[in-house]
Amino acid sequence: MSDSTIELLTGSALHHKVIQQGVLLAEKFVWIATANLKDMHIAMARGRYKPILEAFDEMAERGISFRIVHSDIPSKPFRNTLERFARLTGGALELQTCPRSHWKMVIVDGKLAYCGSANFTGAGLGAKSEQRRNLELGFFSDQASFVNELTGLFDSFWMGKYCRDCGRKDLCPDPIET
Repeated sequence: MSDSTIELLTGSALHHKVIQQGVLLAEKFVWIATANLKDMHIAMARGRYKPILEAFDEMAERGISFRIVHSDIPSKPFRNTLERFARLTGGALELQTCPRSHWKMVIVDGKLAYCGSANFTGAGLGAKSEQRRNLELGFFSDQASFVNELTGLFDSFWMGKYCRDCGRKDLCPDPIET
């Protein structure tokens, strides 16, 4: 991908590009914003699949950290899978809930970014077949201006910019202190 490329992705290309060629190749960090957070599975060799949290745990062993902003309590299968990985629950994976979070973005090492309609779910960015996945689309790029804009938005959220004047604090289970 050249520095001027922004790719429009749909279908299984979302999983291949964003997850396989982006997230799984991270060297430092992965930041994810999504409305729904489910026990997404990823494609492995020979038609096998595994939970992305298992891959995150392997990546955390190499020092990679994760931040996920999501709008509601993660699915029960996600929570059950997460409990199997002490590295993730011990600090490698930070979760932040915001009822207003409907952004769908993935940032890898501050070098690659995805922004689009797909949630961090099997039917969105996961390894579902074309007949079972949602009809989603999004943009993926290593273009510095694109990546920096998304990184800035994510980071300002993470630091509490939107919490300060939020009109939905009554619905928020864990307000960010600023």
